Formats: sequence, C-alpha cells, structure tokens
Amino acid sequence: MNRRHLLLGLLLSLAICPYFVDLDGSSIWDANEAFYVETPREMMERGDYVSPTFNYEPRQNKPILSYWIVAAFYQLFGVSVAVQRIPMALGAVALIGTAFFLAFVAAPQASVLSRRIDAGLWAALGLAITPRLLMFARRIFIDIYISMFMGLTLLFFALAERYPSRRRLFLALMYVAVGLGVLTKGPIAILLPGIVFALYLLLHRELGRIRAMMLPAGILIVGAIVIPWYAAVYVREGWEPIKSFILGENVARYTAGVGVDTVRGPFFYVPVLFSDSFPWSMFLFAAAAAWFADRRRTSASDPTLRIRDLLWLWIIVIVGFFTISAAKQDLYIFPIVPAITALAGIFIVQGLDEGRRGLRPSAVVVGAVMALAGAGVLYLVGSPTGTYVFEGARIMGLVGVCGGLGVAALAGAHRYRASLLAIIVTFVLLDWVFVLRVLPGFERYKPVPGFARTLAPRLQKDDLVVTYFEALPSLVFYLRRHVDPLFSSGEFFERFQSGRTVYAVLSMDNYRDIAEQIGVETCILERRATFDVKLKNMYARQPPPELVLITNRCSNH
Repeated sequence: MNRRHLLLGLLLSLAICPYFVDLDGSSIWDANEAFYVETPREMMERGDYVSPTFNYEPRQNKPILSYWIVAAFYQLFGVSVAVQRIPMALGAVALIGTAFFLAFVAAPQASVLSRRIDAGLWAALGLAITPRLLMFARRIFIDIYISMFMGLTLLFFALAERYPSRRRLFLALMYVAVGLGVLTKGPIAILLPGIVFALYLLLHRELGRIRAMMLPAGILIVGAIVIPWYAAVYVREGWEPIKSFILGENVARYTAGVGVDTVRGPFFYVPVLFSDSFPWSMFLFAAAAAWFADRRRTSASDPTLRIRDLLWLWIIVIVGFFTISAAKQDLYIFPIVPAITALAGIFIVQGLDEGRRGLRPSAVVVGAVMALAGAGVLYLVGSPTGTYVFEGARIMGLVGVCGGLGVAALAGAHRYRASLLAIIVTFVLLDWVFVLRVLPGFERYKPVPGFARTLAPRLQKDDLVVTYFEALPSLVFYLRRHVDPLFSSGEFFERFQSGRTVYAVLSMDNYRDIAEQIGVETCILERRATFDVKLKNMYARQPPPELVLITNRCSNH
C-alpha cells in the first residue's frame, strides 16, 4: 500500500466516523424511524417475536428481519434510540464496503493491484460522503438494509463472474443475501436481481448458463431463510396477513399506487438518481462515455468490462422498473447507489491515470453545485435572526460555498487530483458539522419529546392520548402507551365528549378551526414549533407551523 492509498484510507475513516458519532444527540424522526424503534420494543415487552405490533396493534405490512435485528441490539445494549441507530450505521458501512469491492473487481487493467485499490477507495469515499446516505443511516432502517442486501446480492454475483473458480461459494453467498433481502422487504429482493442477471446473460448471449446458477440450491437457501417465519405466521394467523402483504404491499402498491397519495411523473427519478449519490453521481455521464469507448476497443469477454455492463444494467433496470410503477418513492431506487459510486470510482482512476475526458467538467459541476447549495443554506437558514434557525447551518453554508469554489477553481486549473481531494475534505467537514451541530440543533423543530415530557407526569391509566391529522408515531415510544391517530372530526369530538380525560396533539390552525365545535372546554397545555420543509414557505419567510397539546382537563392548567 502506497502513500496515496494511506491518504485515501485516512479520509475514508474520517468520512465513516460521523455515522457512529452522537447517535443519541437527536430524537426519533417521525417520518419512518419510529416504527423501527418501537416495534422491536413491543416485541420484547410481549415476548412475541413472530407477530410484530406497533402502537400495540398488529403491524404486518413488512417482513420481520428489521425488527429482529433491532431487538437483538436491544437485548445486548438496552432499549434506546441510539442503540437502534447502531445497526443502521453498520448497514451503511456495509454499503460503502460493497461499493469498494464492486469497483475493485470491475476496474480495467485488473492485473494492476494498485489501480484496483484506487478505484475501490474512490468509490467507497464517494458513497461515504454522500449526504443522503448519512441522513438515511440516521432514520430509515428498512431501506438501508434492503439496499445493503441487494447490494451484496449484486456483489456476490459479480464476484462469481469475476472469479469462476470460486463461483459456487459466491453464488451460495448471493442466495443468502437474497433470502435476507426477502425477509427484510419482500419479493422485490428476488425479482429485481433476477431481471438484471437474466438480462446480463442475454446481453452476452449466455442464457444457457442459467443452469450453472445453482438454482435448486438457491431455492433451498432462500427457502431456509424465509419460510420458517412465514410458516409461523401461517400457523398462528392463517393466509390472510401473508396474502395482504404480498398482494397489498407489493402488487397493489406497484400497479395501482395503493397507500401512496402523491402521483409522480415519468421523470421523477432523474433528480433522485443524481441526488442519492451526489457528488459522485456527477461523474456518471463521463463514466458512461468511458464505458462506451471501452466496449468499442476492448474484447467483450474482458471480465472487468462485463462487470461494468452488469453495473449499468443494475442501475437501468431498477430505475426503469420503478419509473413505470404507480407508486414512486425516492427510496425505492436507493439500491443503485453502490453501482453508481463504483462506476464513478473506476472513471476517476481512468481520468487521473489515462487522462480520460470528462474529469474536468464533472468536477467543475460538482464544485458549482456545492457552492450554490452552500449559498442556498446561508440564504434560507444561515441567519441567526432568520425565521428558521439551525445551529451550525451558517458554518455548513460557508464551507459549502468556499469548498465548492475551491473545487471548481482547482479543476479549471487542471489540478484534478487536488480538486477531487477538495471535494472529499469539504464533505467530510460538512458531515461532522451536520452530526455535531445541525442535528442536535434541529431538536427545536421536533415537538414530540417535549410534549411527552409534559404528558408523562399527568397521564393516568384511563386517560386518552390522541393526535388529529398529524403523523406522530414516536409519541408511542416516548409515552410507552397507545396513541389514537384520528383523521375524522367526528371521532375527535367523540373522544372529548366521552367523559374521560383526553390529551390531543394537533396543529394550531386545526385547533382554531374546531375549538368551538369540540363541545367541552379545552385549553392549550403547550405549543411547539415544527419544521415545514416546503421551500416556498421558507422562501416566503413564513414562520414554522405550530403544534399544540390540548386537554379537556383544564383545572390544573
């Protein structure tokens, strides 16, 4: 290992560390994380590891593995938000490692070990500094893990192709990854890799090799991982929950958009593709041009070129598959990120060592986007007297502007390696500021922990806790009790008129609209700001919307 590898390795370590820093410095994200914090806790409380519940009600819309993983960490280290985030961080690191090895096995001139290590390190660095991965690794357990298992499926197939003498071992590991993926999110972990690998064989006119893919053994491996839990569910509850998951959560969601309220157009995934893997996604056009050039002048049997074919198919198939679906969510295509950063890492090595075209404009674009994003942060949330205030935002904005301008200037002066290192250093600094300053400061816009502290000493066994047109699932974890999510004014009024003590969380606007219709005296116990991420509201300098905690027990207020 030379000095260059040591430098890149040191930067990679500095980029990975923020994934594990200050995991308890911010509270639960209500958008998704609450389900994976609370459901395993309820499993342990009930001693039931077959039928998951959330909010003390059945939760059967996802397979079991994510809950088991968190429950295992709870058993080892205790129940807390920080402990739930440890396996998420480990999953992110596994994705980064996957990007390294994909680039390692796909780098041209495979006989030159140092070139393969270079490609792997650039790929891993590009994924480690990706802002979306760092953010997802703090809040979205299931999508980190399905991306990890699908990425490992891709990697083991690539290794089986690259090293045929160990094909059986790598294919067996691939089927293990497939089984774990199915137990994480369902049949998609079989379907998408199956389509990609079939098209790969078709592209190379080798469909007959399907017989060498160990399909009977693969079915046994996947079945051994998946069937025991489904069998336990069937014995306990019959076919209904299994059928509901497969037909409702998968088929109906894909074909009819069931459960998804937003209709998105055919180009929805274009900006998602580039933002998910930024900054290395900006090298994708140049990487594609280099791939086409290599296909014209290199033998189609070259194993490294074949693996690059595989990586491009992986990206195209996954993006295309979800583009034609009725339900489009940005996270659905996140499994492509190791392939994108691997291709970018390979191109970066080609650009630095061979002078391939595209390195300069790609780096300039990255620098320009960084500078613009930094300026946007300064304008929207960088002022200490602004409508939205984030600690550390001003530092992040200045780092983004200065780093971006520096990257563009170095690339413009043909100092390509320096510009790439400047990208990495800038993002490492941004990530550290983000986890140490911005995330803890964002707590002022998370009202649930404060409401829970107010409620905890007041609540009696028979009291009711409800939310009204607000998705606040983390309240269940913080209160350790059932919370009624209501989306009907009639039901809301009925709770308050039941004669029982009721505590409700709703928006200030909704409370103004319905206060006189509730039918009993109510009062506000507490009001807290929450974050509205709509850019038009931030540009208009509209104040953050408020949530209020109200009750019909006002005598002690």
